[in-house]
Amino acid sequence: MLNLIVLSLSLNNLQAWLIDVGFSSEFYFLKGLQIPWYFFIAPVFYLFVIHYFNIDNKVSVRVKHLVIFFGIELIARILIILYCQYYLKDFDVKLLEDYNTIEEIINVTIAIVFIIKSIKIVFFKEEYHNFIASYDNLLWLKVFLYFGCISIVFWLFAIIVNLQLDIYWANYPLRICTSFLIYWIAYQGVYKYDLLSDRKAIRHALSKNDNALAIKESKNQITPFCDIYQDDFNNIDTYIKSNYRFLDTSFCMDKLTDELNISSSHISKVINSCSGHNFSDYINNFRVHKAKELLSDHDFLDYTIVAIGLESGFNSKSTFYAAFKKFTLQTPTEFRANSK
Repeated sequence: MLNLIVLSLSLNNLQAWLIDVGFSSEFYFLKGLQIPWYFFIAPVFYLFVIHYFNIDNKVSVRVKHLVIFFGIELIARILIILYCQYYLKDFDVKLLEDYNTIEEIINVTIAIVFIIKSIKIVFFKEEYHNFIASYDNLLWLKVFLYFGCISIVFWLFAIIVNLQLDIYWANYPLRICTSFLIYWIAYQGVYKYDLLSDRKAIRHALSKNDNALAIKESKNQITPFCDIYQDDFNNIDTYIKSNYRFLDTSFCMDKLTDELNISSSHISKVINSCSGHNFSDYINNFRVHKAKELLSDHDFLDYTIVAIGLESGFNSKSTFYAAFKKFTLQTPTEFRANSK
């Protein structure tokens, strides 16, 4: 679906550019056949959102409905072009221009409706976020919607200006904005969607094999004070490993404090004394062990390194690479290559 959005944006901008540079056919029919590619953008984005959030599995059926509506618009345009060409004197184009305006008003209204529906899901419908929350912070979707709203404003501006003044540059702000949307969807959108697919597949594979979550004991740099805190450390260590809390990308000292009802200062003192690490490094050590396990497993060779890092509990690629290098003295890429 993201590819369809990129295709629609690209074809729409290409068609507009060809018209601007005067690359137009001398045939009246082809000159008037300005295909409304932009029709698909907002509705298909909404369908992607409900699919991405796992709200509706009947997306393919809905796409067919969009194609039918698009076909009706296209047939209506063809009939009006033929009527103007063969039944009106001197190829009077006013009827076609009026249809263009009506078509744009209909399509911008449809776009506004679907953008609003998408905004409600992404920004306000928290109950729909349960499925996706552990995979994606949704920032890239929010950025797309911000620029989508700006595009709608520019679109309305172009319609109003063209009705009143017919200024040649009225559509330029809209084209600039849609050009950014092409980049954003083609790069961020496709990347994020592929990453999500990998993470879901990895998580599904791990859920079928409990042994894949086994964490090897790491060598702790025990301090002289460890004997005092050994029991507390064992309780904390067992809790984190048995509940796989390190896999939670948002896991922090405050969360552990609330869950165990122990003060953060005491937890910090216990972990520093018995592990030789601060809290962040202590948790990241578990995550690195998990990542090493997956990177060296041939069953996970088809998944991206970033997806493996995120499924090991890291919240970003940069954090994953930095921690991995710190504990192993090599990058995840080098480690995977040496493990083959």
